[in-house]
Amino acid sequence: MASPIINQRLLEHLNTGVLLLDADLTVLYMNPAAEALLEMSGKRCLGVPFFELAIESEEATTALEQAIITGHSYTKREATIQLHNQQQMTLDYSVSPVSHPESRLPSLLVELQGRDRLMRISREEQLIAKQETTRSLVRGLAHEIKNPLGGIRGAAQLLERALPSADLKEYTNIIIEEADRLRDLVDRLLGPRQIPKQEQVNIHEVLERVCQLIDVESGGRINIERDYDPSIPELEADKGQLIQALLNICRNAMQAMLEAQPALEHPQLSLRTRTVRQFTIGHHRHRLVAQIDISDNGPGIPEELRDNLFYPMVSGRADGTGLGLSISQSIINQKNGIIEFVSDASKTIFSIYLPLE
Repeated sequence: MASPIINQRLLEHLNTGVLLLDADLTVLYMNPAAEALLEMSGKRCLGVPFFELAIESEEATTALEQAIITGHSYTKREATIQLHNQQQMTLDYSVSPVSHPESRLPSLLVELQGRDRLMRISREEQLIAKQETTRSLVRGLAHEIKNPLGGIRGAAQLLERALPSADLKEYTNIIIEEADRLRDLVDRLLGPRQIPKQEQVNIHEVLERVCQLIDVESGGRINIERDYDPSIPELEADKGQLIQALLNICRNAMQAMLEAQPALEHPQLSLRTRTVRQFTIGHHRHRLVAQIDISDNGPGIPEELRDNLFYPMVSGRADGTGLGLSISQSIINQKNGIIEFVSDASKTIFSIYLPLE
């Protein structure tokens, strides 16, 4: 029979968070995995009510109390809880009534499994798959559009030469100009088509260039705040494409803030860089990743656009083309990175993740 010391060591090496609660739902034991999930030291948690560490709902507290009384186990999936530091997280937890090993009084064994990481990985894989599908669709559509356009333009040029009056050339010029406009639109849908010019790039030089452009375009009406991590190493990328990807995001933020109704008193764009270790993008785990956060205090992204924001032709502005974010995501995907965002009525944050290997 295993000794209590061996049992405790086993619990301490589990990846699943484990807590033992007494009949009053206060913490008797917490393993290191639970400490990491709840972001609280096990020593500080002893004797603290569980729902002061992980705030959920009154129904959840009642369910725990009923488990003590009835002795029935249960599991809850994708529960949203609020930690002591006001952060929210999603987790699965299972509750099993047990007897306290010393007092033999009823207790609860609670197993916690964080879901945020798994949900994020699943969301990223779906986003990457959607981008690949969209690119294939756009490439096929572009081929079908550009071939007839070339014929229309050529026929208009031949017709122009045969016209008896110069006044009639106005109409053939319209045909040619509109054919050229459609061709340019299709080229923009396809995104960057040149072979990337790979070089060692300092991400902060890129961001400073973007800041200069935004400052000029906004006429100095936007306050730009910087929070850079100078330890980020250079990465191999096409500098021009990287500037374009980040500029598209910053320009959208600028336009959203300047066009907000009612007008923003102090529009602010914030740029923040950090490194993240052992970070998963899609199904690939990277040793070191650069994280670039671009945030603004604008009105946020409309709820109905959020699921399809990176698709071409999706825009919240009446005169927008909806191509900027699609092109940005395509450029970052080519570097095995990804763009994510969170948004509410007062703030939007775009996070760009770029592997540094």
